Amino acid sequence: MAWLWLRESKPLWYGIVGSIVLILYGIIPTLQSFPSFGRVYAAYGGVFVILAVLWGWLVDKNAPDLYDWIGAAICIVGVSIMLRAPRLR
Repeated sequence: MAWLWLRESKPLWYGIVGSIVLILYGIIPTLQSFPSFGRVYAAYGGVFVILAVLWGWLVDKNAPDLYDWIGAAICIVGVSIMLRAPRLR
């Protein structure tokens, strides 16, 4: 919504609501208390990258190039390592 306010000339309240949502999106994860949350959140980041590439391709009609796919693959490999690696505890 903040994007719509900034780039599409939507009313100011779009920017305010969008900004509040973005702030909450950043704060809420810091309140998590289970021990592996950081790893799960990092994995979510990797999945987010893949979904962003797909969104740009399918919705915005912005075809990813070779480097987009390489970067997305690196993210998935990184996520797989983080989630599947044996842990020494």
